[in-house]
Amino acid sequence: MVPVSTLKAGSVGSVETRHVDLPDPVRLDCGRELRSVRVAYETYGTLSPQRDNVILVCHALSGDAHAAGFSAVQPDASTRDGFGAEDRDGAAGGALGWWDGMIGPGKAFDTDRFFVVSTNLLGGCRGTTGPSSIDPATGEPYGPDFPVITVADMVRTERAFLDALGIERLAAVAGGSLGGMQALEWAILYPGQVDSIVVIASTHALHPQGMAWNAIAREAILRDPAWQEGRYYGTGRSPDAGMGVARMVGHITYLSAPALHDKFGRRLQFADDIRYTITEPEFEVENYLRHQADSFVKRFDANTYLTMSRALTYFDLARQYGDGSLTRALESVSARTLLIAFSSDWLYPPAGSQEIHDALRALGSPSELHVIDAPYGHDCFLLEEERQTPIVHGFLARG
Repeated sequence: MVPVSTLKAGSVGSVETRHVDLPDPVRLDCGRELRSVRVAYETYGTLSPQRDNVILVCHALSGDAHAAGFSAVQPDASTRDGFGAEDRDGAAGGALGWWDGMIGPGKAFDTDRFFVVSTNLLGGCRGTTGPSSIDPATGEPYGPDFPVITVADMVRTERAFLDALGIERLAAVAGGSLGGMQALEWAILYPGQVDSIVVIASTHALHPQGMAWNAIAREAILRDPAWQEGRYYGTGRSPDAGMGVARMVGHITYLSAPALHDKFGRRLQFADDIRYTITEPEFEVENYLRHQADSFVKRFDANTYLTMSRALTYFDLARQYGDGSLTRALESVSARTLLIAFSSDWLYPPAGSQEIHDALRALGSPSELHVIDAPYGHDCFLLEEERQTPIVHGFLARG
């Protein structure tokens, strides 16, 4: 894993999350439109006079705008609460951005060269308009009345946000997992405005096993009585139990069997022998999952989780743009493409990246694919920063 000293070197320093209110409504794939959309964002580095050095970094399901540096405001819980985060970050981890090891001077997304922008996604709960935001039409939180959105809706919102900042063209769009899906959408929706995309631990469509795990996580929230049909704001009750189970399920999908075995084995947590209890955790891995659940509910909104999870399952480039053909869906892509996958990632397996790579090569589009042999599962894109850095750095340098 990346040592703390590496994360601190080349830091962008203390950063503050800012906000932009979009001047126009955002039209959505579901046929509705959202008015008064606010976008939370952070920037790192210096914008060139030509405004041609911008990299948009897109986060995964539970991320936010705070991608690098140290937050000026100490968060309730860190977005870096994934596998091995405490071992990796030490006491400094709480305020660190979720991709701090990748963004900064001399890092993969080099802020000595690039102006890096990170936003909280549409539908989020960390400063961008989402289900927990106030609906201007009612003066109450949207809750379950928030529209069902797609990854394309998120990207159109990012486009409108960049318009508000006066940025027309992107040197790159980059992200892992759901962030990689956004990068692909950018290349298809705005082919003349993106020079390159960096797609890490992602896919062109979530496979059925991934869809199934997402469905279980949503059901855990929906079946919690405290969810109250999504109208739990201001009631003094929230679906923390369901959210906790959803996080446990999701977190296990991000890992691999070898990683769990190496970290926990069958070690007991609180005693030298089993205590014959059903309700309390006996093993380290059980206690770890409870800790993950408890941390997550402090910083994330259940309706946002439902919204983001559904957007993930809808994402299917072949269906959306190719009438079932991935190659046809990618015909408009002109951006240089870098794909990074991880050998132990069974949620977004390397085969998905290979399919994208093959389709782009068949079209004559420039594409690189790197499969990194690493044991941590899907979470590798957050953990294997040192091994990704020379690949990304070299790819962007060749641009």
